[in-house]
Amino acid sequence: MKKILFLPCLLIVSAILLSACGGGNFKAETDWKVQNFNYTNQNGEKVSLDSLKGKPWLAMFIFTSCTTVCPPMTMNMTAIQKDFKEKGLKDYNIVGFSVDPKTDTPEKLKKYLKQYPVPDISKWDLLTGYSQDDIANLALKSFKTFVKDDPNSNQVIHGSSFFLVNQEGVVVKSYSGYKEVPYDTIAVDMETIIEDGK
Repeated sequence: MKKILFLPCLLIVSAILLSACGGGNFKAETDWKVQNFNYTNQNGEKVSLDSLKGKPWLAMFIFTSCTTVCPPMTMNMTAIQKDFKEKGLKDYNIVGFSVDPKTDTPEKLKKYLKQYPVPDISKWDLLTGYSQDDIANLALKSFKTFVKDDPNSNQVIHGSSFFLVNQEGVVVKSYSGYKEVPYDTIAVDMETIIEDGK
């Protein structure tokens, strides 16, 4: 009799614990705090870590004269935003840090973004207005990724990941942003983290 009762009791206790802990909630894979920044977007507006707080955001590192990974990464991000739109998601931002800030003026970033089928441009902040050392430092310390000038060309070597940052400015997950992009996973993660923040 004890064995028969044990399993239902165990299931009930497990269900209570899971509901109390939010069994279906977003599971963070990283815990990297984004350092403070205050940069300029493609519209000439200031965007800071503080101004982004309260909504989750997807981050990437790109530059307008990139001849390799940046165009497909940007196109992939537009496809992700299309998925967000289909899910009815609204409380998020997309942030692109230029890794070539000396070349990438707000005007160039704005022109670059217009080349892509962006579903909702109001959610995008392509940032510049800092030194090469600043962005290399931010990339390494906050996102655990690299940014480095290529001495043999006008290109900049950088990582091709997308990063999910939560409402408090903490990087909680990273994804491939170039090839084999997990579109569905990113959309579900963003939906979950938005719901968790309500």
